[in-house]
Amino acid sequence: MDAETFDLFRTTVQRFVAEKLIPAEDAVEEADAVPESIIQQMRDMGLFGLSVPEEFGGLGCTMAEEAAIIREITRASVVFRSVIGTTVGIGSQGIVMDGTEEQKREWLPKFATGEAIASFGLTEPEAGSDAGSLRTVAIRDGDNYRISGTKRYITNAPRASVFTLMARTEPDVKGAAGISAFILPASTPGISFGKPEKKMGQKGSITTDVILDDVVVPASAIIGGVPGRGFKTAMKVLDRGRIHIAAVSLGMCQRLIDMALSYALERKQFGQRIADFQLVQGMLADMKVDMLTTEALMQSVAAQFDAGEPVSLECAALKYHASEAVGRIADRAVQIYGGAGYMAEYKVERFYRDVRLLRIYEGTSQIQQTIIARQMIRQAESAR
Repeated sequence: MDAETFDLFRTTVQRFVAEKLIPAEDAVEEADAVPESIIQQMRDMGLFGLSVPEEFGGLGCTMAEEAAIIREITRASVVFRSVIGTTVGIGSQGIVMDGTEEQKREWLPKFATGEAIASFGLTEPEAGSDAGSLRTVAIRDGDNYRISGTKRYITNAPRASVFTLMARTEPDVKGAAGISAFILPASTPGISFGKPEKKMGQKGSITTDVILDDVVVPASAIIGGVPGRGFKTAMKVLDRGRIHIAAVSLGMCQRLIDMALSYALERKQFGQRIADFQLVQGMLADMKVDMLTTEALMQSVAAQFDAGEPVSLECAALKYHASEAVGRIADRAVQIYGGAGYMAEYKVERFYRDVRLLRIYEGTSQIQQTIIARQMIRQAESAR
């Protein structure tokens, strides 16, 4: 979209966040559910189609534009972002990047309108960071595959219309080479869900196991139509997803700083505002520096991604820095609030719990460190 149209859209999202999402935060926390009326408003605004190309009915946002919108949404509780996050990101992008034209025509228009909600099935009880060790198997049976296994911690699973699901199509091939990515409608017989997980934070987002018991799916459901490329698809999708998570982190950075600064200006001790104490100012300054460095790095990496440059190292560095930075900011925000920051009546306590997950999903901080270091070593060796 052109710059003027995007600016109008961003302003609309800002107003939606201020007038609808932030006022609903407490109700969502208490009910552990996002109201259907809000989900419908998100559909009506086109938020499910942020990353879907315009030719398929989406908004066709660049990575930089998507990040800017996600940053606005996550000034409110991060659970609102979770409603659209798996569709905008890892749930749909495998089809966008590697799907056949037929697969794109079938699913992308439905994602764009929010008629279909996508989810992503990679993690398993014994395969998380080591994604190449997944045990869900897809056995060829004529023109079909029969899939059996269990996926763990799957966001939006009961809400999903379709899964981008990773399964081993060649059980005798170890590691990533034997993995394929399937488009699996949630209505397919043999799919069931575990009970919703009780999480530390992010109440209102839905996370369950997905259990696959001899699920029959046509061979044409493999993304791109070629077996054995699923791991590569997943890695490409995760590069984009890591920029997305950095945008999530950045929106939460801004909200936490706003809350901490407001409290510091109002709270008085020893006859003056705590904002006037230098040690509190030091924490505020560190929070701002963390936010600004995250913002600068995200803009740089998003621009490189949009230019088609190889950015796996940079995406890992961005996700690592952003998720760690928002964790530091949340910790300092609680410290500025003092005892009040530990009380559930203050939203800073909730945000402190919510941000903790950002250092785990879409690749832990330690996995990002490993990616960065290995690429540095490869680059150094190739330069010799």
